[in-house]
Amino acid sequence: MKKKLLAFVMAATMVFSLAACGSSSSNDSSSSSDSSDSDSAQSGDEVQTFKLGSIGPLTGDNAIYGQAVVYGAQLAVDEINASDSKIKFEFKGEDDEADGEKSTNAYNKLMDWGMQVLVGPTTTGASMAVADVCNSERTFMITPSASAVDVTAGKDNVFQVCFTDPNQGISSADYIAENMPDAKIAVLYRNDDAYSQGIHDTFVKEATEKGMSVVYEGTFTNDTATDFSVQLSGAQSNGADLVFMPIYYQPASIVLAQAKAMGYAPTFFGVDGMDGILTMEGFDPSLAEGLMLLTPFSATVPETQSFVEAYTAANDGVTPNQFAADAYDGVYIVKEALEKAGCTADMSSADICEALVAQMTQISYSGLTGKDMTWNAEGQVSKAPTAYVIKGGEYVLPEA
Repeated sequence: MKKKLLAFVMAATMVFSLAACGSSSSNDSSSSSDSSDSDSAQSGDEVQTFKLGSIGPLTGDNAIYGQAVVYGAQLAVDEINASDSKIKFEFKGEDDEADGEKSTNAYNKLMDWGMQVLVGPTTTGASMAVADVCNSERTFMITPSASAVDVTAGKDNVFQVCFTDPNQGISSADYIAENMPDAKIAVLYRNDDAYSQGIHDTFVKEATEKGMSVVYEGTFTNDTATDFSVQLSGAQSNGADLVFMPIYYQPASIVLAQAKAMGYAPTFFGVDGMDGILTMEGFDPSLAEGLMLLTPFSATVPETQSFVEAYTAANDGVTPNQFAADAYDGVYIVKEALEKAGCTADMSSADICEALVAQMTQISYSGLTGKDMTWNAEGQVSKAPTAYVIKGGEYVLPEA
């Protein structure tokens, strides 16, 4: 993706002059506003412009995820700022290269800028590092895509838009048990990555409890993610006809290519980290034919087309993945919580944090990545993933 990778700043100060109930409000300039504004904002209230930050890998191997998060958040900010909502945002994104230390530095830079709410970081490791700081400094954080339970554990002001690793592992095992009960399963996972390890653990536990046949488990690390011949040979020799891969799309692309080269053609099954493989530069989409995955978002279903068209138009024709959709939802979730809490832009980040914490377990939000999403006191979202299969370079629902 050849995009300018810089921190975005939205010029979001939009001022309205309103007359209602014998009062009016104005800042620099004025324009009239219809009396039917956003549901929770009363006619006559001042526009409130909050500083919203996001963090993700805008450069490096994981850039497709960070770019998607920042661009998805940017699209939501643009829409909100162009609407007649009394909540507006000034937005800034920072690069962390998927590194925890760099992500903390990015957070500090955003706080120096005046950030009041964080929609990020993007990756699990970076989010775990920043979540600790947010909790100690009382900055509200909602990560679009970091799915490990440890990101939110013990931190009442940290929330997730994506479903958790246990949810993905359990849901995957349940789906396979219901739809492919006789499958002989191999599991290929990265054991130095919290995301991959966490999904593996819950998947194997759930699969075992359901009496499923897990015939092989193969591991790799970040340093060995270029050759999967040993793992694929192990899966094949043990008779695995389904390979579960709770991994990201980059190593998965290598797995698929090497499996084809050796003539091994099981059903490959992934989770949300697999999303993005079809738009990976240099990847042959035919290698993903028949690949199954659980994800909360598809760019090919009618319900998401308005978002997809707006995103591709703003980003040189690039199709959004679920990371972009999660970030887009994340901004709207923040907006709704700010409205419900009655926050004003002159509040400190710490005061806004406490107000939003009180609201998050009370609100319900329906967006691109789930309907009637709710959050528990541990910051985990309740929503269900959907199973898709890749056919002809598109996600489609599996045949019944």
